[in-house]
Amino acid sequence: MNSYEKFLMLTFSAIALIIVTESYRTKPLEEEENTLESLLNYINKSAIKSFRTKHGDTLDCIDIHKQLAFNHPLLINHSIQLKPTTIPKWTINNNNNSEKGGSFPFRRDGISCPLGTVIVKRTTLEDLIQAQSLKSMGFKSSRYVSSKSKNIDLSGYHFAVAQYKKFHYGAKGNLNIWEPEVSPNQFSLASITISAGSNEQFQGIRAGWIVYQWLNKNHSRLYTYWTADGFNKTGCYNTLCPGFVQVSTDIPLGYLLQPVSTYGGKQYEVGINMYKDHITGNWWLVAFNNNYVGYWPKSLFTDVGLGHGGSLASWGGEVYSPVKEKSPSMGSGHFPQQKSYTKVAYMNDFVVYNDLGSEGMTPPLDTLKTFSSTPNCYKVKKDQPLFGHVWDDAIFYGGPGGCTF
Repeated sequence: MNSYEKFLMLTFSAIALIIVTESYRTKPLEEEENTLESLLNYINKSAIKSFRTKHGDTLDCIDIHKQLAFNHPLLINHSIQLKPTTIPKWTINNNNNSEKGGSFPFRRDGISCPLGTVIVKRTTLEDLIQAQSLKSMGFKSSRYVSSKSKNIDLSGYHFAVAQYKKFHYGAKGNLNIWEPEVSPNQFSLASITISAGSNEQFQGIRAGWIVYQWLNKNHSRLYTYWTADGFNKTGCYNTLCPGFVQVSTDIPLGYLLQPVSTYGGKQYEVGINMYKDHITGNWWLVAFNNNYVGYWPKSLFTDVGLGHGGSLASWGGEVYSPVKEKSPSMGSGHFPQQKSYTKVAYMNDFVVYNDLGSEGMTPPLDTLKTFSSTPNCYKVKKDQPLFGHVWDDAIFYGGPGGCTF
């Protein structure tokens, strides 16, 4: 049994144990804990150096060649790419008093890993449980909006997004950061998604912020998710399975986003940029002040999916809540019919890359199709005349929630 097969076996065992544990009791038995500990030992690689943050996270500096990504059978002989071959000419407004919104949160703790290593948030038992719960939920909205299938169960899922349904090689935007309150079985997030294919051939990558109680109570964190087969067997949240190659020495996936926006007050954003390298074909994730976080290697995908390019890009919010439990708020918790951008969640500075290695273009508003699955609880708008022309390339979304279906 190779290391990847061992990982799959441990994961399937862990999922079964988590389901049993969550259904019948609150604390795993010793045998179950041993299985989960084995999976944790597989995921958490030996650290050359570690840091403990004031928020309780442990950040490990891992040998870049020994990170979990390379346990994937498709990446055994992978050559690490430290930065994109060609960097698209985008502009991320990093001023503290931007006309188009707020400032970006930056690390102030001085944590950075030495040369030859990458920074990875150490996985805990709680992380593992919440990640498997998210995986079982499936993040189905991405699959739904890119698929013509009518047989996908979306019970409990609600989303408000703007979609670009043309072939492309990546997209970017600035995501307004909020911290909606959620119950233990709910999540609320904002993200950019790039996808191609449908059903079992659906392939997608997404990045943004998520609030999920297992993740440091109700705090917002940087997250990613990917799949290469319609969420069936491949893919995971952040770096909890082999696949995503981390290259940053100071920005880990799962990074705590602080401070966050306040209603009627100061606004904060995180810039997210995902695009396909025109030489290697890898899909890069760039965040914050042009920080190359890492990439999803081309070999993870097929030519009918993201191996060739994307057929859909979307920007917006999503929530999940068990049926019969009132759904949580999205974004600021207010509909986009506000008289100030400080009172409603937004995304701005959209760019799509229609050519490999291109500078990118701002998609005209008439090419973005807005969609809300439950408009009585969540809405999305492409423009807001009250805010002026500087907001012409933005969407406003969110709502108070309260749906029970």
